Amino acid sequence: MAKRIGKGLSELLANIEDARIIAAPSEIIDGEKIYNLELSKVRPNPEQPRKYFGEKEQKELEDSIRIHGIIQPLILIKKGDFYQIVAGERRYRAAEQLGLQTVPAIIKELDGQKIREISLIENLQREDLNAIEEAEALKELMTLYNLTQEELAARIGKARSSVGNSMRLLSLGEEVKTLVRRDRLSAGHARTLVPITDTEVQVDFAYKAADGQLSVRDLEQMVRYYLYPELRPKKMDADTRSRISLEMRNLVDDMKRIFSTKVTAVGNENKGRIYIDYFTSDDLQRIFELMEKLK
Repeated sequence: MAKRIGKGLSELLANIEDARIIAAPSEIIDGEKIYNLELSKVRPNPEQPRKYFGEKEQKELEDSIRIHGIIQPLILIKKGDFYQIVAGERRYRAAEQLGLQTVPAIIKELDGQKIREISLIENLQREDLNAIEEAEALKELMTLYNLTQEELAARIGKARSSVGNSMRLLSLGEEVKTLVRRDRLSAGHARTLVPITDTEVQVDFAYKAADGQLSVRDLEQMVRYYLYPELRPKKMDADTRSRISLEMRNLVDDMKRIFSTKVTAVGNENKGRIYIDYFTSDDLQRIFELMEKLK
């Protein structure tokens, strides 16, 4: 039977004993011993599931830490002569950038699977999580606990369709996924590209839509016409266009003669508007009476 996945870090960390360290805790908050550790003794996790850190979000975090300090302690494990990050790499990077000497930390004894689970859950709880990172974390949780999509959806409190739609993005080419990771292509745009199996076409469409150049609806139409060329509106040849234009001019001339007023057509052979002008209330009444007779 698969283990239960906790829905928050506090639940995941419950009942896990602190590792033995030499320094005494600086304070105890909600039963957790908080240590001020030298930043030089902290190391990132080389298997951190998060690969891309947005510059804007990281700068905002640095600004917050500069003013308020690190409010949420890092979660670390002892690794020989140093401590490895389980959760809080963005805070660690910000502390490095700001030149801080120490960081608040909680030290835990965790096995490899629990470390991975906490890292994945922390990523899933981030507000700035992009769609590809979410899909990758969901897939790894499925693998970690041998879950089906239905079971995973129930464990993390999401709809089955939401989990399925998210994981479909993993079938995209790496170049397209990179655009999503870097927030150049939205999840909605990316999902539209999933049915395209030709990688070159997929990448071409992705760059045409990147950076807000196309709406999701416009991209959907492009993909639909690519997959089903028979649905694309057929262009008129020059003879047909000329004939329709002549017929339109004749129609306007006939209406001018019948209504004895100015008539204007605006548009093309597919759609447009016809304006019938009137210049006085009597003129409008005359046109109205003429329309009544034509009925």
